[in-house]
Amino acid sequence: MGVGLALAAALAGAQEPPAQEPPPASEEVKRAPLTLEQLVQRARKQDARVEEARAELRRLEALLRQARWAWFPKFETTIGAGGPIPEARNDGLGGPPTTEASLEGDLRFGRMGVTAFLQSNAVLPVYTFGKLQALEKAAEQGPVIGKALKARAEDEAGFQAAQAFFGYQLARSGLTQLDETSKRLEDAAQRLQEMLKEKSEQVSKMDLYKLGFFRKQLEARRIQAEQGRQLALAAIRLLAGIPPGEPVEVAEAELEPEGEVKPPTLEEVLATAEQKRPELAGIAAGIVAREREVFIRERSFYPDFGLAGFLTLRYTSSATPQRDPFAYDPYNEREVGVGLVARYTFDFPTKQALLDQSRAELDKLRAQQRLLQAAIRLEVTKAHGTLVAAWERAQALGDAERDARRWATAAMTAFDLGTTGTRDLIEAFTAYAQSSADRAQSWHDFQVAQAELTRVTGTAPREP
Repeated sequence: MGVGLALAAALAGAQEPPAQEPPPASEEVKRAPLTLEQLVQRARKQDARVEEARAELRRLEALLRQARWAWFPKFETTIGAGGPIPEARNDGLGGPPTTEASLEGDLRFGRMGVTAFLQSNAVLPVYTFGKLQALEKAAEQGPVIGKALKARAEDEAGFQAAQAFFGYQLARSGLTQLDETSKRLEDAAQRLQEMLKEKSEQVSKMDLYKLGFFRKQLEARRIQAEQGRQLALAAIRLLAGIPPGEPVEVAEAELEPEGEVKPPTLEEVLATAEQKRPELAGIAAGIVAREREVFIRERSFYPDFGLAGFLTLRYTSSATPQRDPFAYDPYNEREVGVGLVARYTFDFPTKQALLDQSRAELDKLRAQQRLLQAAIRLEVTKAHGTLVAAWERAQALGDAERDARRWATAAMTAFDLGTTGTRDLIEAFTAYAQSSADRAQSWHDFQVAQAELTRVTGTAPREP
């Protein structure tokens, strides 16, 4: 009867929630425990993949600004000064030199001076047959693609944060149950030893061996659960960006959701994924950009028209400025002008090759879009099936746990009445402990599958 009472106490202890001591006030002020929402939010902001996607988004936004200013003329300007410059004097009307040093062919340089000059020219596009507008339209798709990449990175980080959180909760609940059960079994073992010393006929050495075997099994499971808890904490620290020296505090949460839950239908999640999956929006924007590129390549066979302007200023201190408009004056030029120009290159084979490349890239991207759509449907179908299977398994294992509890209660009653042996009692208790662990694992799988379904359907929370 002593074994039955001891195991009954152990079973009762496994059903009761353990008493928890309140944390010190200083620790509460120092760091509040991380909830699931807080952990996911921190992971979506601090993950290195998200930072990389943000940097890529900034680059694409800068390319868009560059495309919008593609019409702005590029002023090619040259400024210089130098010397010495030989003397070059005349009457300023293009006549012969007026000083002997101005003559060339000798070594008389006269009073030498210095020269300074400024040359500038620019072309303002006026009509490009739609090339500039197509360039801007293509560049507008860049931020759309960047935001899709950023959303995908955030979803991956958030899902991994949820995995780590629920993995920690599974290990924590398992450790709590195992530690409490181990304590009750230790009390039962002490009670068995006392009964053996009293030479009770109801117990034997074999009962003590059986109980010791079960205790060692619990200890092995406790080591495995502690390893899982430490791994989950390491993942939480990494995803939340907590420095190595600071402690990691995680809020306790039940794996089984409150209230009745039911997975959505496959048709609903497939429709949601087609509307909200960021990769689909990104590749659609990429196709638009490729179409604009093909348009630009097609219009490259047409010339560009624009307004060209030029300015030339040159001054030489040792040369006479010429006032005759027909006189050539390389020393003191003052020219400015504006005109209509057309720019065109006749590299037809190269242009055709580039056009063919752009069309091939467009066809490849459209094929990738069809492949991506099929892959997303397969991914969503798999995630939905995993969620439904986890939910059904959790329902079945919940019923199994209740049956195991009734079995253990009946076995203890029969043992107390002397109608069954220790073996049946330990088997019933083992089945109850295993069913409790399986039930916790099934709800863990359900929570992770639900987070995965959120990721593959693109319904994770987005930044405003």
